[in-house]
Amino acid sequence: MKEIVWFKQARKEFETFPAAAREDMQSALDIAALGGKADIAKPMKGLGSGVLEIALPYRSDAYRVIYAVQFGDEIWVIHAFQKKSNKGIATPQKEVELIKARLKRIKEMQS
Repeated sequence: MKEIVWFKQARKEFETFPAAAREDMQSALDIAALGGKADIAKPMKGLGSGVLEIALPYRSDAYRVIYAVQFGDEIWVIHAFQKKSNKGIATPQKEVELIKARLKRIKEMQS
């Protein structure tokens, strides 16, 4: 089983999600820690292999958790946010840039 490691800000944002949404997303992360992939997780395009997104519609809102599995025995939860974009399903560019910056930080810490 892999350890789940959180960026501090990702954990803070995750804690603001509704309890039921957190439970579903935590279950998906637990499946990843055991080497699987939950039905609500999918590869995040444009960020390389091993970066996945948990996308959860909940009531009238949409919640996202981005995590990476390519770092040895750890799963890094990189970002958690409530999607507020009205541009369809695309992840807002500012969120993508934040994810890229955090991935870079993890890679630097690993080397």
